[in-house]
Amino acid sequence: MAASMTVPAVRARKGGVPLVMVTAYDAPTARMVDNGGADIILVGDSVAMVVLGYDDTLQLTIDDMAHHVAAEAPSRPNALTVGDLPWMTYHVCAEETVRNAAAPVRAGAQAVKLEGGRKRVPMVEALVDAEIPVMGHIGLTPQSLHVMGGFKVQGRTAEAARGLVDEAKSLANAGCFAIVLEGVPDAVASLVTASVSVPTIGIGAGGGCDGQVLVVHDLLGLEDRIAPKFVRRYASLEAEGTRAVAAFAEDVRSGRFPTADESYRLGDDVAELLGLYSGTALTA
Repeated sequence: MAASMTVPAVRARKGGVPLVMVTAYDAPTARMVDNGGADIILVGDSVAMVVLGYDDTLQLTIDDMAHHVAAEAPSRPNALTVGDLPWMTYHVCAEETVRNAAAPVRAGAQAVKLEGGRKRVPMVEALVDAEIPVMGHIGLTPQSLHVMGGFKVQGRTAEAARGLVDEAKSLANAGCFAIVLEGVPDAVASLVTASVSVPTIGIGAGGGCDGQVLVVHDLLGLEDRIAPKFVRRYASLEAEGTRAVAAFAEDVRSGRFPTADESYRLGDDVAELLGLYSGTALTA
């Protein structure tokens, strides 16, 4: 069995073999991701859209996040488990941030992730002081979609690119052990990556980062929504699942399911007492 991934081990991968992070939300998908060899499992606030059906991530609560971390925890993955901090759980003050972060950690997360740059430094420092490892997240930050005017690529101007470098440096200096770069031009992501001493993990940020992340539902093709440009589908499980359910429905309606081999039988003595007949004893 592979050794369990740790925060120091993730940090040590800077400039080395690229890190693999996959976003998953429950025990079955966490087991799949872990068995597939991922280094990090992110229990993301994207669960609000991917699993719960909301239009954005802003509906999620810290209790929701703790619930999904707890659902993933029984699989006991070797991958490092990181729990997202939902909107408004780290925006008010450092003390409230630490109190909220305790929920996913108690549920089984080994680290938390929050969005934003320099303005999050006091929160990051408080979490690190409380010995809760923190992953940063800059660029396209979904919890800020109303400010950004939607899910739009960030860092397209020289000024914005320099701003992302400064934001990343501030997070690294505050104690983040890794930083997610989402929705930024590849050259900008490479510039940020070269500017900080901790690993960067890209999503829609090109190949110059220290690692990559995708949502498990996207890479497995578990849904038929239009995928962003950066998503590569490695399977088409939504289509296969639909086909399987349709075949089951047809078998039920035609009487082909269940068969005798898929049914339990009474012992002959019991059947006789009930005025019935069974030619095969009850088996498990």
